[in-house]
Amino acid sequence: MSEEERLLKDAKKLPWEDRLLHKNWKVRNEANVDLAAFCDSITDPKDPRLREFGPLFRKTVADSNAPVQEKALDALIAFQRAADADAGRFAKEVCDAIAAKCLTGRPKTVEKAQAAFMLWVELEAVDVFLDVMEKAIKNKVSKAVVPAIDVMFQALSEFGAKVIPPKRILKMLPELFDHQDQNVRACSKGLTLELCRWIGKDPVKSILFEKMRDTMKKELEAELANVTGAAKPSRKIRSEQDKEPEPESVAEAVGPSQAEESVDDVPQEIDEYELMDPVDILTPLEKSGFWDGVKATKWSERKEAVGELTKLASTRRIAPGDFSEICRTLKKLITDVNIAVGVEAVQAIGNLARGLRTHFSASSRFLLPVLLEKLKEKKPTMAEALTQTLQAMHKAGCLNLVDIVEEIKTATKNKVPLVRSLTLNWVTFCIETSNKAVVLKAHKDYVPICMECLNDGTPEVRDSAFAALAAIAKSVGMRPLERSLEKLDDVRKKKLSEMIAGSGSGVTAVTGSDTSQAVGNSASSAEAAGGSFARKSAASMLSGRRPAAAAPANNKKPGSAKIATTKKGDGAGRADTSKIEPPEDVEPAEMGLEEIESRLGSLVQAETITLLKSTVWKERLEAMSSLRQQIESLQDLDKSVEILTRLVCVLPGWSEKNVQVQQQVIEVVTHLASTAKKFPKKCVVLCILGIAERVADIKTRAQAMKCLTTFSEAVGPGFVFERLYKIMKEHKNPKVLSEGILWMVSAVEDFGVSLLKLKDLIDFCKDIGLQSSVAASRNATIKLLGVLHKFVGPDIKGFLADVKPALLSTLDAEYEKNPFEGAAAAPKRTVKASESTASASSGGLDGLPREDISGKITPTLLKGFESPDWKIRLESIEAVNKILEEANKRIQPTGTGDLFGALRGRLFDSNKNLIMAALTTIAGVASAMGPAVEKSSKGILSDILKCLGDNKKHMRECTLATLDSWVSAVNFDKMIPYIATALVETKLGAEGRKDLFDWCSKQLSGLSDFPDAVHLLKPVGSAMTDKSADVRKAAEACIIEVLRVCGTEAIEKHLRDIQGPALAFVMERVRPNCSFQDPLDSGKATSVPASRANTKVGRSAANGVSKHANKAVSSRIAAPKGSRVDPVLAAHDRAVQAQALLNIKDSNKDERERIVVRRFKFEDPRLEQIQDLEADMTRYFREDLHMRLLSTDFKKQVDGLDLLQKALPSIKKEVIEVLDILLRWFVLQFCKSNTTCMLKVLEVLPELFEMLHSEGYNLTEAEAAIFLPCLSEKLGHNIEKVREKMRELAKQIIQSYSAARTFPYILEGLRSKNNRTRIECADLVGFLIEHHGTEIGGQLKSLQVVASLTAERDGETRKAALNALATGYKYLGEDIWRYVGKLTDAQKSMLDDRFKWKVREMEKRREGRPGDARAALRRSVRENGAEMAEQSGEVSQSIPGPALIRKNYGVHDQMEGHMISTGLAGANSPSDWNEAVDIISFGSPDQSVEGMKVVCHELAQATADPEGSLMDELVKDADRLVSCLANKVAKTFDFSLTGASSRSCKYVLNTLMQTFQNRRLAHAVKESTLDSLITELLLWLLDERVPHMDDGSQLLKALNVLMLKILDNADRTSSFAVLINLLRPLDPSRWPSPASTEAFAIRNQKFSDLVVKCLIKLTKVLQSTIYDVDLDRILQSIHMYLQELGMEEIRKRAGADDKPLRMVKTVLHELVKLRGAAIKGHLSMVPIDMKPQPIILAYIDLNLETLAAARMLTSAGPVGQTHWGDSTANNPSSAAHSADAQLKEFFFSFHLQQELAAIFKKIGDKQTCTIGLYELYRITQLYPKVDIFSQLQNASEAFRTYIRDGLAQMEKNAAAGRTPSSVPMSTPPPSAPLSPVQTNSVSGDVKSLHVKSELPTSFHLPPAYAEDGRGGLNVLASRGLVSENDQRNEKLVTAGTLDAIRERMKSMQLAATGGNLPDSGARPLMSMNDNVNNSNSLTAAPVAPRAAEPVDAENPAHGGIHPMDEKALSGLQARMERLRSGSFDNL
Repeated sequence: MSEEERLLKDAKKLPWEDRLLHKNWKVRNEANVDLAAFCDSITDPKDPRLREFGPLFRKTVADSNAPVQEKALDALIAFQRAADADAGRFAKEVCDAIAAKCLTGRPKTVEKAQAAFMLWVELEAVDVFLDVMEKAIKNKVSKAVVPAIDVMFQALSEFGAKVIPPKRILKMLPELFDHQDQNVRACSKGLTLELCRWIGKDPVKSILFEKMRDTMKKELEAELANVTGAAKPSRKIRSEQDKEPEPESVAEAVGPSQAEESVDDVPQEIDEYELMDPVDILTPLEKSGFWDGVKATKWSERKEAVGELTKLASTRRIAPGDFSEICRTLKKLITDVNIAVGVEAVQAIGNLARGLRTHFSASSRFLLPVLLEKLKEKKPTMAEALTQTLQAMHKAGCLNLVDIVEEIKTATKNKVPLVRSLTLNWVTFCIETSNKAVVLKAHKDYVPICMECLNDGTPEVRDSAFAALAAIAKSVGMRPLERSLEKLDDVRKKKLSEMIAGSGSGVTAVTGSDTSQAVGNSASSAEAAGGSFARKSAASMLSGRRPAAAAPANNKKPGSAKIATTKKGDGAGRADTSKIEPPEDVEPAEMGLEEIESRLGSLVQAETITLLKSTVWKERLEAMSSLRQQIESLQDLDKSVEILTRLVCVLPGWSEKNVQVQQQVIEVVTHLASTAKKFPKKCVVLCILGIAERVADIKTRAQAMKCLTTFSEAVGPGFVFERLYKIMKEHKNPKVLSEGILWMVSAVEDFGVSLLKLKDLIDFCKDIGLQSSVAASRNATIKLLGVLHKFVGPDIKGFLADVKPALLSTLDAEYEKNPFEGAAAAPKRTVKASESTASASSGGLDGLPREDISGKITPTLLKGFESPDWKIRLESIEAVNKILEEANKRIQPTGTGDLFGALRGRLFDSNKNLIMAALTTIAGVASAMGPAVEKSSKGILSDILKCLGDNKKHMRECTLATLDSWVSAVNFDKMIPYIATALVETKLGAEGRKDLFDWCSKQLSGLSDFPDAVHLLKPVGSAMTDKSADVRKAAEACIIEVLRVCGTEAIEKHLRDIQGPALAFVMERVRPNCSFQDPLDSGKATSVPASRANTKVGRSAANGVSKHANKAVSSRIAAPKGSRVDPVLAAHDRAVQAQALLNIKDSNKDERERIVVRRFKFEDPRLEQIQDLEADMTRYFREDLHMRLLSTDFKKQVDGLDLLQKALPSIKKEVIEVLDILLRWFVLQFCKSNTTCMLKVLEVLPELFEMLHSEGYNLTEAEAAIFLPCLSEKLGHNIEKVREKMRELAKQIIQSYSAARTFPYILEGLRSKNNRTRIECADLVGFLIEHHGTEIGGQLKSLQVVASLTAERDGETRKAALNALATGYKYLGEDIWRYVGKLTDAQKSMLDDRFKWKVREMEKRREGRPGDARAALRRSVRENGAEMAEQSGEVSQSIPGPALIRKNYGVHDQMEGHMISTGLAGANSPSDWNEAVDIISFGSPDQSVEGMKVVCHELAQATADPEGSLMDELVKDADRLVSCLANKVAKTFDFSLTGASSRSCKYVLNTLMQTFQNRRLAHAVKESTLDSLITELLLWLLDERVPHMDDGSQLLKALNVLMLKILDNADRTSSFAVLINLLRPLDPSRWPSPASTEAFAIRNQKFSDLVVKCLIKLTKVLQSTIYDVDLDRILQSIHMYLQELGMEEIRKRAGADDKPLRMVKTVLHELVKLRGAAIKGHLSMVPIDMKPQPIILAYIDLNLETLAAARMLTSAGPVGQTHWGDSTANNPSSAAHSADAQLKEFFFSFHLQQELAAIFKKIGDKQTCTIGLYELYRITQLYPKVDIFSQLQNASEAFRTYIRDGLAQMEKNAAAGRTPSSVPMSTPPPSAPLSPVQTNSVSGDVKSLHVKSELPTSFHLPPAYAEDGRGGLNVLASRGLVSENDQRNEKLVTAGTLDAIRERMKSMQLAATGGNLPDSGARPLMSMNDNVNNSNSLTAAPVAPRAAEPVDAENPAHGGIHPMDEKALSGLQARMERLRSGSFDNL
């Protein structure tokens, strides 16, 4: 005994557990075998030994040895068969082990594992099984997922939905639909189809389809069409098996049990409701504002609120909750006054009933009375909603007939008949849809109600009652109605009996049909169940993967197959069995050799059959020769064809190995097919698989192909093709596919396409042939499609639109080899079969099949065309486009008449976009319908031509595109009558006629002989006299074409139709010898329209017209053959060559770049982008260059690149101007697959970038965004040579553009789906770190993207990522771990190993330690920081400001890169303030963050001790800090816009915020610095890109808050000066990106609005800050602004309501109001002596006058005084004086009109009429020369009379000393009119007036600004103006000389010192005239006091007088000094 045998023998003595887990596999194997046998021997399921075995299997099935594992599964299966349901306790652990270890094993192992799972289901461990399956389908190995899906499929198909809950499977399926493995997706589709068999298609669609991709939906839709009948379980669980009776008893009781079984086996209908998860709608309803909405006063808001509830409740299953309050609200809303709200509420109730079902019962009872009462509403919308809701409540089970009797009684007694009839109708519905038991309970209550209603006076109610009674009888029979019927009269009794009888017959009929249908279904389901029982894979459910149809017949007898066929034939031919023969049976039944021999009889010699069975090939060959001779000698062959075919298929059969025998077999079959009069199709089916395999063999190919051709002649090529599709699709030998398709090529050439189903053939070519991985198959398919093109023409391209571009170009080349021949392509062979004519109709004589769309043109669709809502009309048009797409743009004319009528109506739509959409759709319909469109269109062409009368160019181009489509479908001669009519229409317009003439010329240029064109002669002749030159020119070109194509004879016959210039033109060109002009002239004439047509094509392409139209146009433009235009073309070419290669005259690069979308991720160019590119190239590139570059021939493109390459050194500037267009074209070439062209592109690009580098040009952001995403994506090209060139190009761009900006694009490449792209980008990251590490230092956090690649499965990708990180380790050292993010332990281990290797490499090369270089850089920064800052400052000073701040980053980036590489970038955190400021100034955005941290720390410390020395130091450096930060704002924002983090932006704004929160620091900032900072902040507030940045909303908020803080704490004088200065238009170079002039105007307006808002904020608080600002400086800013505008511009802007000007006037008005006449003392910085006088002086005078007249102040000198200087007084007649007078006159008239308008408005109001009259009276007294009635010309006579009487009354009151008490004025009106002459009396009575100031103590903006911050302001609006007459009577005192100013100074000083009253709190302002006692001078008048100084009640006269402060005195003093020194600058 050997050692092994002894071991096995000894092991048998061990316990089971030890044996099963033994270390020797053979022991374990034998133990499992023994265990299986032992379990098989156990008969009692309760045997205790089974419990011992259960726990062992979790380990045995996980055995590492595959054979042992199989045996363990055998043992487990034996255990499961022996055990009962109690064994389910072990299921979880065992199932987990099987799923983990067995599903990825050998096929037998997987099969046994699946059997074990099925047995667990049988043992009722279903939940465990499904739990394990949920885990199994998430396995990363797809090989394990497929078996898991298959076993679920088997379980469902065998046990049914009652055992396997579909809900669990439905939850698993969605994630499988998107699985990356196609086998998993196929299995998931199969499982879905199986679910449909059990629970129906609709539930599966509603639950799963919304979670699928569109492609998956389409595939499943197609498969669902094949799912028919219901399913029955074929297997039962163990507990149900125990209940089954013995087989003998079943056999005995066949009769009765069959019916019972049929009842039991009917699959239970699964309610879709139960499959859905409940959804909570109460929470989202609360959040939606429902409760506020339903209480709103507006009906639309109530409707929206209820609509939200309706939308939420539309979910299929709603989670139960407290809906009582909602129902109470809905009950009120049902009766809402607005019908729309009521309808919405009713619909919401219906949705709630459907979603809650029985949980809504109580609420339904509560709402039912209101709903029934509302049935009285006659509006259709409400009636329909009520009906649907009531029916839904009953269907959902919310209401029971028994429970609602009282409500029904009440409703049937309602006084409105409509309520009664509709209630009974609903009761009828409820009875019909209730089960019999419910009706039996309820009929006692409802029959009396109905009987009572039979006596109703309304016919509708009676009919409804009859219907209800009939429904009861139908449900429960006549017995309950017998007593009631006795009470009726004969007429009613008869009617009721008839209705009941009618419904009864209907019942029986329905029942009969249902029964027959059920029988059919049961048969089909049985068949389906039988089929599914054999299926083990879910994928087998799919149509493409099902076994051959002949396979199921193997197990059947021949007779059964015939019977089935006969039944099928009977069913098909039920309509007329006498005329239509049943279809031929094509599926052969199984027949054995013995049966074949018996049927052969004496046909074939027995010896021959014996030899055919021989194993010697020569004997078989001899037998085949003998057989062939015997067959050829047979006389009546037709009867024996099938049996002889079967013989050769079996002996020697298709598995014969000898080639000669195979050839003989094929020849015999060929002879049979060619000789027999009728060759059965089943014989073809028997042979075709073998023949197809023989075609693949070169030795038998010729015979096999001949045999297939013979088959085609016998039964038709259509049948042969259909059979070959299936064989070639599934066969493993690729030769079968490729050679089979080659035979199809020859078959199509022989038989044509009339007998083929072209759609099936094209689908086969697309899905199988072109998708094959074998090149021979693809090439053969391309040949086949080329041959099809010869027969069916270019329309075949529409069926292949979704093929890859590379294949399309190859197909185009094949089409050229096989041009369309049409009728000329006659078939060479014919078909013997009689059905050839029938099959011909399937293919269609029109080549490709056309689909009948009449069924899709529904009334709803046509009604949508007439909808008042334009969106619905547009949807209808788009629906037609979708129908055309679904029909592959091939439709039949059937039923399209109404469609054309609807489309015609849209050609006159009010919405122009809809007209264009309708035109495009008409074009599509015409192309799809072909020639038949002419008859079906009902003359729509005339309406299309009318659209050319539109003045919009886009509309006309769209119309011309439609005409192009129309002429391609219909011949041009059919269109001539419509065109001739349209050309004489006056409404067509000049542009329309021109375009139509050009189009006609274009069409005629492609024709050589076209006599019908003569009908155009008359309209063309009349157009020769048109007043439009363009029309005349176009008509001339058209008439030349007409003359050419019509011939002399036709022209001469119609000469009478033309006259004038046209006749002369024609006669000139007709020569005596009846020929036309010489070839040169004709060539010119021909080329003119062609060139115009080319131009039109280019334009149409630019405007988005389809490419197909362009191709058609270009083909028609081509000159006809034989036209001799060579000399002209040659001259044209010479003229083209003489032009510049690039035409940049009208180029607007900035505008093109503005629309470029800046993104890092690459997207393939869209069609409209390609069209825009073609348009741009046509516009800026020379004709020969753009034609070459845009050609589809790659050789021409290479020629164009050569042309460009040679000219590159000489056209550098032009190339830079159109660089963006060139880059877009290069991107387009990268997206194509032509290698030759791509290599040429990669040859030109390095030269291009080298040229740019030599010119010092850097790519703009837009150019980089065009090119770099594509370059980074295409780096992973599949050709190594291309990859190398791209790699070098990328490195070149990095050197010339900027490493920091290129880095984000390369990072995006790391996210590509292409592994090679990721590898190349990872290598480039390493290159960047090694050579440009300091430049990309701020973006190193992105290294975590590289680190994530180390987890990839692809080894090369991991290697590239590790190399890049190793380079980073070399540069960063251990700091790299901070940048790689979170990694797994495995990734860290890999990185650690690679870093160690890098250290060793560095040691070998003596490169130091990792991170040393970076550390050295940091040290150099600390040592040389000041020097670096100084150098950097010099460099920055040498760069122009705008270029440094914005726009082109070329020089600045080079400078920054140089500084950083020297050592600044790698610095550590700065150690002190100065170093921090330097790093902020010169570091990159990310590096400057460290400096800002230090600055913020220092600021925080200084703020804590505001009086300390640190604060004093920081105050000195505040301006420098803010200047650095202001410059940094633009850099950080620009940096973040490239895709980087916004961290640096936040730090900059935070640092500025901390600085300006401290008032001392804010005041230390200089005005120039404040200017640049405010400008920068306002520009970024306006930048549209900021909201799209990282945390963009937070940044905008921070910018706003910072701006407010600056206005609060900065020096207010500087703020005023800066903001007033910014009201001027901003320099374009300061904007973030360039724009057109119009765009700049809009931007400047937005910028000015922001500045105005800032000024408003400052002006609001001016009253409290008036003494904190330098008024002299502010007035100087206002003066400079006004002087810069000039008087003319001010007048223009005043009329245009200019906001900046109004704001400046507002500021000046407020200053004058607050300071009064003292404002004149602050004009030290305004040159008041200049000529003409400064504009500001006139404004100050005017403000003083208006404010004084309005009693808001009294000026300190004569009102309107003009003594601003001596020159004006001494020379009153000078130009300056006249300008002054003009200015004052303008201001006076303008503001007086405004004042009068306001007063008239008051008079028109009852409440303020008295005040208005009093104010008008004051105006008449102040300005007696003003005619107020001239302003009332448009007023009524009564109104003017009222004003006259009112003024007279006011004059009487004034004479009597009375004033209106109700006038709300700041000071009461005087008792007598005030004039300047009466000043003494007024001042004398000041104390007696007891003035109480009512002026506001804080500033209020005028109304225009108070309404919104953007509004305007008229600062000069006033309540009264000083009379011009009185002003002339004033005594003018001129005091402009130096002595006069000294005297004025003394007067003011006396007033300031000696004139103070001790109690007043304010100082009176004294007269500034040198004669103080002059009686005609004004004294001080009361004005409003300051808020901080309350008015003394005892001394009101002085309470409101403004003081003359020191600043005013100092200002005049300064003015004196300037005059004395003579150094005054004329500003």
